[in-house]
Amino acid sequence: MEAAPIPPRAGLRAVGFDPGLADTGYAALEGGRRIPAVLGVGVIRTSAADPLEVRLEALLEAADGVLARFAPDLVVVEDVFSAPAAPRAAILMGHARAAVCLAGRRRRVDLVAVAPAEVKRAVTASGSAPKAQVARAMQALLALAAPPRPSHVADALALAYTGLSRARALAGR
Repeated sequence: MEAAPIPPRAGLRAVGFDPGLADTGYAALEGGRRIPAVLGVGVIRTSAADPLEVRLEALLEAADGVLARFAPDLVVVEDVFSAPAAPRAAILMGHARAAVCLAGRRRRVDLVAVAPAEVKRAVTASGSAPKAQVARAMQALLALAAPPRPSHVADALALAYTGLSRARALAGR
């Protein structure tokens, strides 16, 4: 199946990435309207059977492809966080995040890092909202027919939405 063509630019474009070594969600939004337009979403998957360096290279190349397709003005990623209960998971997420950041750097796209609690606050008014609440908020804020699935896509939409909101607020100053 061929990807749908991207419409002509109508406003600021942001691609949000919810980085993970196994699954990295992405979502492209375009502002300039009352409700941002969803240009595309997806999940980049890597195989646990592959060595770390192969998985990171695959993620870097796939993220670069996403950025080439959507030509965003900014890349929005989750900021680093510590996970004392699961330090290995946090480290692997950090590797994935680095690959996404490098893809943005390759394309000379501005990078915005947003703390997970800030994203949740921006879309749900609660910094401790569960994943299902974030998905329902994105459904309402973007006028989607159903909550976005999987959660990596919902989180990537929330990141892109927060990045666009932050950029609008800065432009309004």
